[in-house]
Amino acid sequence: MPSAAERTRTLVQSTCSAVLLVPGLSVIHPDQLMPVSRSIGPEGDLFLGFPVDSPVVRAAARAQGDELTAVLEITDVAPVSVPHRIRGRARIAGWLTAVPGLAQPGRMMLRLETGEASVDDLWGFDEVEPEAFRDAVADPLVAHEVELLQHLHAVHGEQMATLSSLLGDRAECGCTEHRLDAVPVALDRFGLRVRFVDDGSASFDARFEFPEPVRDVTGLRRAMHTLFEAASY
Repeated sequence: MPSAAERTRTLVQSTCSAVLLVPGLSVIHPDQLMPVSRSIGPEGDLFLGFPVDSPVVRAAARAQGDELTAVLEITDVAPVSVPHRIRGRARIAGWLTAVPGLAQPGRMMLRLETGEASVDDLWGFDEVEPEAFRDAVADPLVAHEVELLQHLHAVHGEQMATLSSLLGDRAECGCTEHRLDAVPVALDRFGLRVRFVDDGSASFDARFEFPEPVRDVTGLRRAMHTLFEAASY
């Protein structure tokens, strides 16, 4: 399974929504707290782009020379329609400074020096040390996960439903008339997580591990073919 540091890093480098919370800072519109870009430096610091007139930028500029604490909160929502769509949250707290040298037209770059981090997702809750976060690598499928899950759900619904045959006692019945709806809810290099939903909207998750971790979309296609082939017997 992916480590807590890897899961946190994957969320930061994903397209999940994020807000930067600064103690004592009030805004009129919540989107003023949402960075328009985010990246991770070699030391594990976060670089967050904001419009130059953002209240967050003004707060960072006023605090030059003083320590300004801030927290980046990331919310991960499943890209497909499924019960309980929030898949997880990550939290990265640290110290915020403006980096004028990295400014772009109309934007200012802020650096959040990572002091502590945590992730609470489908794997559970874990705290992450700054050094572990710095050294972790995001999942190789992070840039494609949304598209891949939506494709599986829209195009391969019948094949997804066959995965219930691999559930054993967890499936009430293997016949077509009582087959559970199977919605792909999360995907990483180690495997696929599926949410099974019955007619009464009760649901449970099942994890299908790949024979070996995949490195790219080509490897994923082979792994999915193997998985669907096993479910067809």
